[in-house]
Amino acid sequence: MANSKYEYVKKFEEDDRLPPSNWIVVRIDGCHFHRFSAEHEFEKPNDEKALNLMNACALAMLEQFSDIVFAYGVSDEYSFIWKETTVFYQRRASKMLSLCVSYFTSMYVSKWKDFFPHKELKGPPYFDGRVVCYPKSKIIRDYLAWRQVDCHINNQYNTCFWMLVKSGKTEKEAQEFLKGTQAKDKNELLFQQFGINYDKLPQIFRKGSSVYREKVENIVKVDGNGNPVRRMQSEVVVDHMDIIGPKFWSEHPYILKEE
Repeated sequence: MANSKYEYVKKFEEDDRLPPSNWIVVRIDGCHFHRFSAEHEFEKPNDEKALNLMNACALAMLEQFSDIVFAYGVSDEYSFIWKETTVFYQRRASKMLSLCVSYFTSMYVSKWKDFFPHKELKGPPYFDGRVVCYPKSKIIRDYLAWRQVDCHINNQYNTCFWMLVKSGKTEKEAQEFLKGTQAKDKNELLFQQFGINYDKLPQIFRKGSSVYREKVENIVKVDGNGNPVRRMQSEVVVDHMDIIGPKFWSEHPYILKEE
């Protein structure tokens, strides 16, 4: 109904376009996922199938939206880094946020049976989210370092907590036992009482998950003489490595390349 007398209502819409030349981070978090994980009997402190379900959803996001250059996830949280030059949805915050949350949630539901074929969804999973702009790639790296440090701190605590609970302590007793302990105390507790070397736990638990485009050499065809023809191609991958230090970023300078 173009140019109708009712069109004035559009003037009430807020202009929420994000500033240009800024990297955009959309971070989504599971709502009430402690209850959700309990209802679906996720393993404690980490359920690798549940984590890989989250990773599969993030991988689908990068395959669907080329302007997402990197994603980092831990537990029920995922951060999606949109390149600084994106004009996706005219950089409207509400559009980008709602799309990320809805697409991720729909993928979570559709992929559930791939990871939990013998468990029915007892209730709908749902996520909230936020959008933040950062003007420099260095700040993006600091943001990602912050999330990975948080991953380590939370995982170390949760590993200790649930081992204590499984050994017979109540949840309240485990909380009191761990109050005021430092990282070295927790490592000592895990090793001395439970024979666990924290540094040997799977990287997916300690480092979280990174999703990005890796440049790989693939065979694209075979020529008339039967020789394989190879080309460098971009492939979305999931990995679990350190993203705080410079090594990964020096090996993948194209990810956060500033225009």
